[in-house]
Amino acid sequence: MTMRATEIFTPGRTPTVTLVREHLVERRQAFEDALEQGGMLISISGPSKSGKTVFVKSITGADNLIAITGAGITQVEQLWTRVFHQIGTPIGRTEVNESSETSTVTANGKVAGSVVVAKGEAGISGALANGTKGATTETQAIDFLQLLIAEVAGTGLVVFIDDFHYIPRDIQVEAARQIKEAIDKDVIIVCASVPYHSEDVLRANSDLRGRVVSIDFDYWKPSTLSLIAEQGFAELNAEFDNVAISLIAGEAAGSPQLMQSICLNSCFQAGIRDRPDDLFKFPNDRAFLNAACNRTAQSADYSSTLEKLNEGPKTRGTERNQYRLKDGTVGDVYAIILKAIALSPPTLHFRYPELQERIKNICEDDTPVGSSVTGACLQIAHLANDGLPKAILEWDHREDVLNIRDPYLLFFMRWSEAL
Repeated sequence: MTMRATEIFTPGRTPTVTLVREHLVERRQAFEDALEQGGMLISISGPSKSGKTVFVKSITGADNLIAITGAGITQVEQLWTRVFHQIGTPIGRTEVNESSETSTVTANGKVAGSVVVAKGEAGISGALANGTKGATTETQAIDFLQLLIAEVAGTGLVVFIDDFHYIPRDIQVEAARQIKEAIDKDVIIVCASVPYHSEDVLRANSDLRGRVVSIDFDYWKPSTLSLIAEQGFAELNAEFDNVAISLIAGEAAGSPQLMQSICLNSCFQAGIRDRPDDLFKFPNDRAFLNAACNRTAQSADYSSTLEKLNEGPKTRGTERNQYRLKDGTVGDVYAIILKAIALSPPTLHFRYPELQERIKNICEDDTPVGSSVTGACLQIAHLANDGLPKAILEWDHREDVLNIRDPYLLFFMRWSEAL
């Protein structure tokens, strides 16, 4: 059957033809060793869209992976409820008739082998052995942790908690305590976070030290990202200039998902959607690459976000300082920082000296410096993340580092006409 471009380049889906594994051999072995050893929490850290989920799924298999997120969690029970929703464990209310020495509580027509209920507001499968007699009817509360252990331990299912760092710090403490107890009882748990938050689970519970296998992902190197294009275009019976492949690998800013997207949009731009019988040669010019990148940027529309960032927060009667730029325009500190981020080479990580150097390359004479820049970076992060379930931009005031969490945001800034 003829392969389609959308089957070869698969942004947002697990790749097959373009799944690159060569650089993950050591990480894969560490992961598999941790699974075999048992009783270990596997902690994976890496930038957004760096392939963490695809990596885990390629080892565990899609059918064995229970992927949940720490975003929006306000109490630990919500984590395990998300697990139960995926595996089909019913969670409901039930009334308990305490008419014997041991009362059985069921919500799905079966009795669980371990005690998973306690007095409270809701009921679920389990046995209540409290020696109470009589005809009193009482509502019981679920012990979510014990239910998790009863349902998942020893099954080979893997609970993958993505974005653990989004769980509030006070909730992380209880989550880490329950995670330790769960892995003690043979529940396989993987926590994923972004860099600078990789040790959150250890900070939350120091008893996990020595029980954690840490696997660090980093931004993919351009040479590794290039393999996605090389394998994919070869399967499509198409020839793409090696220099051009290197250029788009640089634009992907370390993200395999974005690399997949640029390659797919290059196919769309060239009008090649199915594998041709004869070798297809992509146009070898910068205009074609620019058009393909512009097309890719349209798939991640951050125009309203950039408009908000460019305007900055509302002023209180005092106009911001304006600076003359080398392109003949003027702009305040917010516009200048955004232009600095969009300069080449593309990167998702800016330390203050590096950001200041880019600012100097934009401004004609005077430049914003010091607290004017760092304060604006903090405000930009607040504005960018406002109303979103996940942070797309972060200012670390302790390290004076600006991190772009979503590579599509950087790509849109570089290739859209919003700036």
